[in-house]
Amino acid sequence: METIFREMETSNKNVDDVNTAGLLELVLKYFREREDQMFHKVDQTTLPDEVDCAGLPITPCIIVCGRSPLTAEYFMLSVDQVIVNSHITIFSDAVKLMFASYYCLNISYPADQGATLEFVQRCLFKINPEKGSKIEKNTSRNQKAVSPKVLSLFSKIADYEWME
Repeated sequence: METIFREMETSNKNVDDVNTAGLLELVLKYFREREDQMFHKVDQTTLPDEVDCAGLPITPCIIVCGRSPLTAEYFMLSVDQVIVNSHITIFSDAVKLMFASYYCLNISYPADQGATLEFVQRCLFKINPEKGSKIEKNTSRNQKAVSPKVLSLFSKIADYEWME
């Protein structure tokens, strides 16, 4: 986590973009979820035709052209292992496009990023359905309307805000 804070301090990018990228990376780490499924990192000089699309997840993902979402100059969006937008210069736009892909194409969140994506959906995008979840269904356990992990983080944030 120290690396994330150091990159946030030294980034010369838009403050909102740095905050969004930092938030996503911290929430992924908090829930101990896989970052490589949401952010596929390539060299900063990689062109769209040079990306190994077979190595991309089938769910929407942001291709980070650089070492980190905090410092990258541009991004690409992949859906179903196909690059659908090859030159996004603002990280928050890449996040919006990724979420729009999940909703417009009715794609479930992958289980290994489900809590992070649900937290961002409910916290940043204020999409709070009373029933259901976009997290992939796991038939071996009872599916809750909201992930208990997400509710726990909401509760901790609310407790912290109340104390100030």
